[in-house]
Amino acid sequence: MLLKKISYLVFLALIFAACGSTPTVEEAPVNSKSEGKYFGDNTTSEGAIPYQQLAAKMGDADSIQVKVLGTVNEVCQKKGCWMSIVNENDSEAEELFVKFKDYGFFMPMDISGRQVVMDGYAFREITSVDELKHYAEDAKESQEVIDAITEPKEEFKFMASGVLLLDEK
Repeated sequence: MLLKKISYLVFLALIFAACGSTPTVEEAPVNSKSEGKYFGDNTTSEGAIPYQQLAAKMGDADSIQVKVLGTVNEVCQKKGCWMSIVNENDSEAEELFVKFKDYGFFMPMDISGRQVVMDGYAFREITSVDELKHYAEDAKESQEVIDAITEPKEEFKFMASGVLLLDEK
């Protein structure tokens, strides 16, 4: 009877220890083609289209599965849970807002200006005022900028299942 109680207590202690542990986010190993480091699902640059061609490829579709090559403009400065991609050839072009599938991985926060290949799907979505303000806070915008957000915004977005951070040249 005593052995049964001790076993039960050990079992409970293990459960509480496991529940209290914080999951770790590990950087994925360098992929086999040595192009860079991947996050989330393993991907390569093979078959990627430049961000500049994404809107044309999407056409009138609501969303498309695609692999995109782009330049990082900004990364969430709280934990790397989103990033934006810019068109280097057209400073007036819309930024692409990127989130990560199932909140399953994060990007380094110091990769602005770096090239990435993202595998996932592109879509258009209306972003609420509250969400826009949240992202502005994540980007450490001033309170003045945050308060100026008063209208929802239709945005070009991307849900990435995997991202390849290309090696710097």
